[in-house]
Amino acid sequence: MRLVSWNVNGLRALFKKDFAGIVASMRPDILALQETKLQDDQRTAEMIDLEGFQSFWHYALTKKGYSGVATYARPSPQSSRCGFGVERFDAEGRVIELDYGRFVLFNVYFPNGQRDQERLQYKLDFYRDFFNYADQLRAAGRSLVITGDFNTAHNEIDLKNPQSNKDRSGFLRIERDVLDDIVSRGYVDTFRYFYPDTVKYSWWSYRFNARKNNAGWRIDYFFVTRDLLEKEIVRDAFILDDVHGSDHCPVGIELAL
Repeated sequence: MRLVSWNVNGLRALFKKDFAGIVASMRPDILALQETKLQDDQRTAEMIDLEGFQSFWHYALTKKGYSGVATYARPSPQSSRCGFGVERFDAEGRVIELDYGRFVLFNVYFPNGQRDQERLQYKLDFYRDFFNYADQLRAAGRSLVITGDFNTAHNEIDLKNPQSNKDRSGFLRIERDVLDDIVSRGYVDTFRYFYPDTVKYSWWSYRFNARKNNAGWRIDYFFVTRDLLEKEIVRDAFILDDVHGSDHCPVGIELAL
């Protein structure tokens, strides 16, 4: 099973760039999208019924053209859920949960904390409450796959210019400490597990020719519970940095089920 995650930075714009063709080239069995920027009444039939896939959607209730996630899946999940039960977060349309029995898949668009201190605290609170919910599932014996735009580069290898960005949200010590804590609790960054020394990025600013100069950040992840690696269910991880259409590129994993 091939799982791909992509912050599309506006799904309507991407459909004008041969989205179906791009998806076909990536060959996903499950495709998790973040930042769709859509409401229910803004979706087209083409978006809802992408050939060969079921689609699951979570929208921002707070304002239009903001946030939003969608998951396209070939295999049918046993159940699906939007959000994780905390109203202040669920209102922004950031989480889709699909239960596949062998594992639970989360498609998550974690908040950006760059606007102001209040928004940074919102981001930190979201991390705390989401992973507390994830830990409850783990305590019940569930295996988890958590993917999406985490909006934080974990270590210096994960961005081009760590020193000049150390005081910027997305690479603040307090945010990186959260990812340290996640790892200490038994969640594994799959790309770094398979490729500990590889420098690849998943997001580039639209300014300063950042993508052309590969001055990027790795902020899109697949984290999994360690048991999925110990049982050799997760076989590989990848970053498709040659796929264009957004300021992010897709990332993914291969599962042997």
